[in-house]
Amino acid sequence: MGLMAIESDQPAPPTPDGELARRAQRGDRDAFDALIVRYQRQAVAVAFRYLGHTQDALEVTQDAFLKGFTSITSLQNPDAFAGWLLRIVSNLSLNYRRSRKSKSSLPLDDLLVEAEPKEKSAASPSHQLEGRELGVALKAAMAQLPEKQRMAITLFTIDELPQKQVAEAMGCSVEAVKWHVFQARKKLRELLKDCM
Repeated sequence: MGLMAIESDQPAPPTPDGELARRAQRGDRDAFDALIVRYQRQAVAVAFRYLGHTQDALEVTQDAFLKGFTSITSLQNPDAFAGWLLRIVSNLSLNYRRSRKSKSSLPLDDLLVEAEPKEKSAASPSHQLEGRELGVALKAAMAQLPEKQRMAITLFTIDELPQKQVAEAMGCSVEAVKWHVFQARKKLRELLKDCM
């Protein structure tokens, strides 16, 4: 009896980031495109957190992809592609925000909109007013955080990235991320104590 190949209905597991990044470093454009498809939503979300405007976030993300493509050979640890790309997105977002000198757009704008009641009839007017007041206070408190603390708490708490990816995106250690998040939460509690 001969052996028959058993066909599996399960799709092949996705190619690991490191393998795709190494292929991209050797000039494989399709491998880089696959990485971009994999991380484009996350990259746009990170840019949006910094910029607060969809069009700006899309523009910065495109710039980040171009910069990533042209500098992929400088990536020393291909397995850390996601953190490397998100650090490029974060840095370009910060540069873009500084260049337009707009301090009114804060990383939590969309979160605060979502925090408001979805159905007007479901919440009393007093609850709606309290939610808006808390949102305004939270925006003001976030604006007072140092840049690294704001970045750490945004990426870790709001974007829900693992601490290791936050560290890679910020170019620091996991311990530094923990410290920045801890300090940010402590300062936010102090600043918002009258609202809670």
